[in-house]
Amino acid sequence: MSSSQVSRILDEEHRNNIALLGKVEQALGRAPRFEAGIAGLIGQFVRALEHDVDRHFLFEEEQLFPRMTEAGDGGMAALLAEEHAAIREVAAELLPLARMAAAGAIDEANWSALRRTALELVERQVAHIQKETMALLPLLDDLLDEADDRELAFAYAAT
Repeated sequence: MSSSQVSRILDEEHRNNIALLGKVEQALGRAPRFEAGIAGLIGQFVRALEHDVDRHFLFEEEQLFPRMTEAGDGGMAALLAEEHAAIREVAAELLPLARMAAAGAIDEANWSALRRTALELVERQVAHIQKETMALLPLLDDLLDEADDRELAFAYAAT
C-alpha cells in the first residue's frame, strides 16, 4: 500500500463506496417493486451521491489530474476525467428518482427508471474505482512530496 496520506484517504473512500454500491446493487436486484424497507439505504446512497462523489471528483480533477498530466500520464488523467463526467451525468438523472424513493414517494414507472439508472451508475462507478485503484493511487507516492501530500490531505479533510 502507498505511503501517501492522500492515497490512503482516497482508498478508504473507494472501499466505503464499493461497499455501499454493493448493498445498493443487491437491494435493487431483489426489489422489482419499491419496498419501504429500502428507503433508508436509498437515502444513504443519495447522501453519497450529493456530497461524497462530487467532493471526491473535484479534488482529483483539481489537485491530482493536473499533476498526473505534468508527470506524463495525461491520457489516464483525461480518461478518468471523462468517466467522472459520465458518472455525474448518470447521477444527475438518478438523484431526483432516488430522493423520491428515500422519501417513500415513488411510483412504479419511476421505480423502474431508478433501478435501471442506479444499476448503470453502480457498474460505472465500480469500474472507475478499480481503474483509479490500479492507475491513480500507486502514482501518488511519485507525484506528491511529503509536504504536498500533507497539505492536500489536510485540505481535503477540511472540505
